[in-house]
Amino acid sequence: MKKIMRKRNIICAGVTLVIGLILFYIFLPPINVQSISFWVYVSMLLIIYTFLSGMFCFDEKGRMIKMGKSTEITFLSVFAIIGLILVINVFLSPMFFSKKYANRIKIDENADFVTDVAQVNFNQLPLLDKDSSSKLGDRVMGQMPEMVSQYYVSDLYTQINYNDNIVRVTPLEYNGIFKYFKNSKKGVTGYITVNSVTGESKLVKVDDGMKYMPSSYFFKNLERHLRLNYPTLIFGQENFELDNDGKPYWVVPVMKYNGIGIRREVKGVVILDPVTGESELYDVEDVPSWVDHVYDADLIIEEVDDWGIYKEGFLNSIFSQTNVVMTTEGYNYTVMNDDVYLYTGITSVSSDEANIGFILTNMRTKETKYYATPGAEEYSAMASAEGQVQQMKYKSTFPLLINLNNKPTYLMSLKDNAGLVKMYAFVDVHDYQKVVVTDASEGIEKAAQNYLGDSIIDVNDESNSKVIVIKRINTVNIDGNTYYYIEDTESKRYKVSIKVNKDKLPFVKEGDNLKVFFNEEKEVTDVIKVEF
Repeated sequence: MKKIMRKRNIICAGVTLVIGLILFYIFLPPINVQSISFWVYVSMLLIIYTFLSGMFCFDEKGRMIKMGKSTEITFLSVFAIIGLILVINVFLSPMFFSKKYANRIKIDENADFVTDVAQVNFNQLPLLDKDSSSKLGDRVMGQMPEMVSQYYVSDLYTQINYNDNIVRVTPLEYNGIFKYFKNSKKGVTGYITVNSVTGESKLVKVDDGMKYMPSSYFFKNLERHLRLNYPTLIFGQENFELDNDGKPYWVVPVMKYNGIGIRREVKGVVILDPVTGESELYDVEDVPSWVDHVYDADLIIEEVDDWGIYKEGFLNSIFSQTNVVMTTEGYNYTVMNDDVYLYTGITSVSSDEANIGFILTNMRTKETKYYATPGAEEYSAMASAEGQVQQMKYKSTFPLLINLNNKPTYLMSLKDNAGLVKMYAFVDVHDYQKVVVTDASEGIEKAAQNYLGDSIIDVNDESNSKVIVIKRINTVNIDGNTYYYIEDTESKRYKVSIKVNKDKLPFVKEGDNLKVFFNEEKEVTDVIKVEF
């Protein structure tokens, strides 16, 4: 009998091992006790072993062999695992460690918006959101019918700073398993970039082809390749980025937990070459400077919420709720200092229509600053902008937060049902009732001037300036506004609104010297400030 039992156990263990390897290949759980997936995997193996033991519990004469307590032990083990996870996670929850949750992210609460955020440069403003970028990318792909049948455009559209250009980049993917078999040797042959400022979109060819992709199968599937090379690591959401030479890489955060599946944090990054499959693990502080996304937006939002909710303690977050704040719904990205930043508003838990401030977080370093600037909640500002053109039923994009004339200002695009940008809307952060919309065909600078009215646009450090001698000057009235068209002695032409300086511009004359400020020289340069 013991021999039969021993043989049965060996067979069950062997079959369980084979099934376990198959399940590991399919579901790719990390072999890490901090991962919930690992414990689910272990529990499944225990249940499978017990089930197989029940199938083989007959002796040579077909009589049922008593399994003893193996079934009970298995299910007690599974319940013990679940119970242990619950106990550990409850013990390590905010109920007992609220300060650790509040300190997951370090936030500078004494930051000054005007000092930290440069005056908006309309020539470097990412007006295109992900949805618009996606439409442009699909249009580029549609112009190449030979590729459309084999690949599709991924919806990643990672926003990056690429050699001082603000772009969204996304790879092509295999269009199904049959197309994978047909093209696996040459790989995915390109990626799409969309300039978030100009809208220029193009397909960039990858000569050697990208083999290690989410849409690949078997051992070249990105997730499977990562798991087999790093079986114990817990991975976050991968990002598709470009280095300074335009070479594509997968940037994959490596996570750690305090407890089992709770209080996650990024401890490193795996950077993988999709062409060769070669990869390297970096500590957070050693990540190359071209990488823009080390921390994902959901993690930042989660940590900022913990900071806002638990900084005064767990009981305070439930009862008195003194100084308890949280992030507003939604977020956006902006680019500063060669890095990508996440922006989202901060609101009181007792109010959902107004912000008490906002945060900016560097997505590479997690450096975060809080700006105590009370004002409109983003969706209130969006509704206010849409209300200005409600008869047209345009929909607002999520706001960009900009420094306009040393004031935090929301900038939104208003789109029609086809997703085309029809208008620009500026909304005062402090007072969302102050909103001005302008037809997009007039340009973003004109829209800003309409919003500012008689205010003078301050010039940022990147603006150009020069002293000119007026050779000829004419006045023109456009839409009720007076503009001065100036030609200098070098035959350069300029246009300046009377709103730039309504007290002195009416008195300039031919032969006068005038210092003009502008963002970009054109055939007729728009002047944004003058000095006499």
